[in-house]
Order: sequence, then C-alpha cells, then structure tokens
Amino acid sequence: MELCVISTTMTTTAAKAMNPFLPSITRRVSSRLFQSDSVLQFGGRLKKPISPLETTMSCVSRKFGFLGDSMSHGGDFKRIFAAASPAVETSVKEDKLPADLKVTETVQANSSVKLSVEVPKIVCEDCYQRVLTEFMKLSKVPGFRPKTRVPENIIVGFVGRPYVLRATVESILKRTLPHAMESVTGRALKDSIQIVSSFPDMEKAYSQLKTLSYEVVVDVVPELRWNPEDGYKNMKVVVELGEEIDAKKACERQLRQKYKSLGALKIVIDRGLQVGDLAVVDISATTIDDDGSTGQAIPDAESKGFHFDTEEGNKLLPGFLDSITGIRAGESKTFTLVFPESWKQENLRGQRAQFTVDCKELFYRDLPTLDDSLADKLLPGCTTLKEVEETLSKRCQEMEEEAKEQATDNAVLEQIRKMVEVEIPQSLFEEQGRQFYGARLLEIQGSMKLTEDQLASLSSQKAVNEFLETQRESITNIIKQNLAVGDIFKRENLEFSTDELVKEVENSISEFKKHKQEYDEERVKDQVQEILEGAKVLEWLKERAEIEYITR
Repeated sequence: MELCVISTTMTTTAAKAMNPFLPSITRRVSSRLFQSDSVLQFGGRLKKPISPLETTMSCVSRKFGFLGDSMSHGGDFKRIFAAASPAVETSVKEDKLPADLKVTETVQANSSVKLSVEVPKIVCEDCYQRVLTEFMKLSKVPGFRPKTRVPENIIVGFVGRPYVLRATVESILKRTLPHAMESVTGRALKDSIQIVSSFPDMEKAYSQLKTLSYEVVVDVVPELRWNPEDGYKNMKVVVELGEEIDAKKACERQLRQKYKSLGALKIVIDRGLQVGDLAVVDISATTIDDDGSTGQAIPDAESKGFHFDTEEGNKLLPGFLDSITGIRAGESKTFTLVFPESWKQENLRGQRAQFTVDCKELFYRDLPTLDDSLADKLLPGCTTLKEVEETLSKRCQEMEEEAKEQATDNAVLEQIRKMVEVEIPQSLFEEQGRQFYGARLLEIQGSMKLTEDQLASLSSQKAVNEFLETQRESITNIIKQNLAVGDIFKRENLEFSTDELVKEVENSISEFKKHKQEYDEERVKDQVQEILEGAKVLEWLKERAEIEYITR
C-alpha cells in the first residue's frame, strides 16, 4: 500500500544501508559492519586501480574460455589444452616482447577507455612457438620420447590444428594484454576490463594474416569537477525538519499509541466510519485521462485487507480520509483525488485518479480511563502518568537530536553532490547497485520469512537488473556523494589517528567472532577507514557551513 506520504528524510535503517557517512554509523562501526559484511561495502570508494599484471588469465578465460567444448581427441586433451596456453609471466618487464605493440587509446563515455591493440607478426610467431613447445612437453606422440622436439607438422596434426589455433590466440591475448594495459596503469578499475573483440574473428584474422588485433574497454578512475571550484567551503545549508522528529509531538504520539494498545477493538454496528476508528478495507485505483475516462490501474495504490487507522489519516493521500468518512461495513465508495506535486513517485505527481474503497470491517476502541493506574502498563517500571510522560519525553529528545543530526548530514551531502560533475564508470555503478540491492534483500529477510522460491526470485539477475534500472538515479546520486566526500578528504589533507582505526577494526572483528561469522580483515579495515574518513569530512564541512533549520 503506497498511499502513505513518505518523508524525504530517510529512515535510520535505509539511511544506514544507502549512506555510509552518517555519524550514527560511525558510533557503531563494528555493529554495522557485522550486519552487512556478506553483501554491502561501505561508500562509493573506487575499486583500487590495478596493475597490468592483474588483467592476466582470468580476464581472457572469462571472455574466451572454451575448455568445455567437445573435442574429437577425447577428454585428456582438455587437460593438455588448459596447460598449453602459457600463463602470463610474473612481471611485464621480465617478459619482454620481441617487438612493441601498437596501442591506440580512445576516451569513451562514463569514464571508460578503449584500447585498440595491434600485435606484430614477430610477437604472434613467438607465442605460437611457445604453444607448440608446451604441447610437446605434455603430449605423448607415438614414435617420440616425452619432452623431445617434435616436428611442427606432426605435433599440430596430433593435437589438431583448430586447437593449436585457439591456444595460440589465447596465448597472444594473455601475454600481450598486460603490456597493452600499461598505458592505463594506476587508472584502470579492477574487474572492469572487457575484451570486446570477437574470438572467432580473431581466430580467422590470425589464421589468415599471422597477426592479431583486438580491442579492450576498461573503466578508469573518474575525474571530479567542482562547480563552483571549492564550492564546498563555507556552504549555506538549509535543513528541512519534519514534524515527525519534533520531540514534543513524538512523545504525544508514542503515549497515544501505547494508550490505544490497551483498548479492546469492538465492532461498529449502528454508524459509519469516524476519526478514531479502525477499518479493514480493499482499495483499488485507476488513472483518469484528460478526457475524463479511466485509464490504467495504479498497482502501488492498491491493497487488499488494508488496516486503516483513521488517527493516522494525515499520513495518507490528502483527501482520502475525508472521502471515506461515514462509510459503513459492507459499503463501497468511489471518488476522485489528485496526487500532490510532492508525491514521492514522479510518474504520479499531479495525476488524477479514481479510487474505489470497499469497507470489509469497522471497529472502534473501547479505551480504559487514562490515570495513574495505567502507568506500569504504559511503560513498565513507572508508577504515575507524569513519570511515563517524563521518561518518554527524555527518549524523544534523544531521538530528535539524532534525527536532526542525520537530517543535517543528509542536507550537507546532498549539497556537495549537486556541486560535483563526474562520469560514473558502469562497473562502479553496477557494483554499488548490487551491494545496495543486497542490503535491501537482507532487510527483507530480516523482516519476513522468505520461501526458497521467493528468495530465488528476488536473487535472480532479472530482479537485480530491474532494481538497478528503477533505482538508477538514487544509486548515481549516492556514488556522487561518496566520491565527493573522498575527494574532499584528500584535498583538505584530513586524517584520523591510527589508534582510532585500530580500535574500530578490533571492535568490528570481535563482533564477527562473537557471531561466528567469517570475515576478511583487510576488507573490514577498508570499510572502517571509509566510515572514519566520511565522518571527518562531515565534521569539517559542518564546522564551516552556515546551517539554517526550517520546519515544514
């Protein structure tokens, strides 16, 4: 049921999952790390730039692995073929090529670079000879002793020309790719490299020309541009505070909720719905076109068996409560409302809609007299209503301070995001998006029991892709915020103490051990470091900002 008005201030849980730099997280680093380690990494820190050597076998094998193909020479050749593609040497400098590669770099959108690589014939021939040598070492060719030199035509005929050709092309790729990547050393992002050339096309070209050309696309560290330059210094920030975080009103709401929980629900018989009642309703809604005809259904505004507490009517679509006031159990009402321009779903803003509400059941609360005798039931340990109110008031004051601090952090982060211009690499977007989706999935699992089929459906690639598309703007904004924070930390030479880092890492690890969870100590350290960096940046920004609070 999406009729409820959602505040622009995130809930604590959602804010933690989507924004790593809230102070409340910094105060509970170890707890947060434990809750999300299996899926969520903190922040938008870039994947570490990689060296050319890290592009080796896995990159080529993921793209062009063909060891599972059927082979006419039987299963043993799968093992031989796997070993016959020489791995990249331990160092690019040690593996000096017979001739230089020609590498042309072309800048592309979203902080990516295309490398067009031309491999000279002499390099291809050298790789071909290496492949033959490896096959000679591993093959038992009739009439020849193991590991002895076998004439080229015989070893090629024994192994099979197609497999030698494939092994040679793969060997050329594995050997030359690290050299080709030298031009983006220190800039390329890990796990972002893609060989975009077709393997069959490369096989064909090599077989005909005895040379090889291929193209590689790699994401690189994005360049941030501040507009205005140094605009994050001495900012003027306006923080909107909703009435839901007002301590006094929050205290009144909590006391009312606790009091209502003590009342018995009784069926309304002789009247219609009025404020204070609870109704069980079915809701359906369709759009209204410009010509007045009904259009499409609005799934997010539909609900079956919705428990509608009329005292919470101000949280619903404006006019909804007034439209159904007086409805009796068994009755149905149809009415028209307009979604306000502030509605969270952009596609519904300003949309006229026809609602139909079927009232299934109607209840009123039979409440006891509110006096000191209810104190212990309202709040265990309290003996008077005054004590209940004072205790709740103190709690709400603390909650208001924390909510105000979170709202301030959100406003500051939103403002610096708007100052940053950056092309976000696709690999970074997908990685962060999947982590955010993982965090959402953990929340769902924590709040309800999922069947295996439900979990499989929610974990499917289709579900993840849909999330990435529908949440593209949110994910992009958060990455921009986090990149901006990281840039400020470096620009202003901010730092935190080693003792602070060590203490928080130790606390986090102790949490993992306590709950018998596996962890990667290096990753935990990186995550804690990001959180501490974010906290330092927010502290630095707020000290220099002019902050104004307004209540909406």
